[in-house]
Amino acid sequence: MAEENFQERTEKATPRRRRKAREEGRVARSMELNSAIIVCLGFLTLYMTGPYMVTQVRELMGHTFANAPLIASSDPTFVTVFGSVMQSFFTILLPLFGIMVVIGIGSNVAQVGFSISPKALEPKLEKLNLAKGLKRLFSVRKLVELVRDSLKLLVVFYVAYLAIRHEFEGFFLLPDMSTVQFGITIGKLALIIALKIGAAILVIGVLDYIYQRYDFEKSIKMSKQDLKDESKDTEGSPQNKSRIRQLQRELARRRMMQEIPNADVVLTNPTHLAVALKYDSEEMAAPLVVAKGERLIAERIKEIAYEHDIPVIEDKPLARALFKMCDVGQFVPANLYRAVAEVLAYVYRLKGKTLG
Repeated sequence: MAEENFQERTEKATPRRRRKAREEGRVARSMELNSAIIVCLGFLTLYMTGPYMVTQVRELMGHTFANAPLIASSDPTFVTVFGSVMQSFFTILLPLFGIMVVIGIGSNVAQVGFSISPKALEPKLEKLNLAKGLKRLFSVRKLVELVRDSLKLLVVFYVAYLAIRHEFEGFFLLPDMSTVQFGITIGKLALIIALKIGAAILVIGVLDYIYQRYDFEKSIKMSKQDLKDESKDTEGSPQNKSRIRQLQRELARRRMMQEIPNADVVLTNPTHLAVALKYDSEEMAAPLVVAKGERLIAERIKEIAYEHDIPVIEDKPLARALFKMCDVGQFVPANLYRAVAEVLAYVYRLKGKTLG
């Protein structure tokens, strides 16, 4: 019985399913790719803004130490000067922090777009389920994450080893350098090593992102029954849709009946079909079908026509042709102009009018 009820999820997710998953915070995102982008761009930013920050910190410290006696006499506890120095220090670092925040947000937006998912922050009791927790712990996804993290550590250590070994000879020259040269050299070495490690993590991040996309698409796949259920939710059950169509037909029929008193003639065949026509030579390019019907509706059209003194003319071939070729609200086709014109001319003669 369980096998009969089980349906494999083989169908691609619908836009509604994707939108719902996004609202729940379920998106294809690689944290490894975010880390790689932050490492690479972060160290580049640090390298570019480093000289400015070092200069500012040096001037701040120089000013503080140069005025230490005056500061000590005016503020023996150094509380005020400590607060002022920390404020200045964070002001110097603020551009770096701001750029890092922009990089972090940008890397996420580049992967999943801008989206706020309050549902993802809602507490869920099912997360406290021990059985489900153990099942997730020993799932294929966790195995892939374990392999990925182990591979990442091995690659990072190996790339770091190669980068340091390649730059190792430069370390022997450091004792002979001035303070400025020492700082510049250490900064360049750190940047080179960081970029190489970041490039390795970036490769892993791209591969992880591809896997996350695959895993996400797999997780939101739908069965044929899911598609049917969603169709019922969005469009309603077959009974409701049938009822809506019935109401729409009744409204259209009611509007059609209200237009019959404005008709010029009703053509019949004579009992099964009825077609009401209207023509105004000043406003219309051709006669207009304002109502049509068969059997009971045809009888009702004729009744309304008799009530409003509208001529009812029997013309079987023309009535059948108009009923078959025209819908309500459509103009008479060109190949029927002559036949309809003769009928309208006859009706106008009865009313003492002329056909424009």
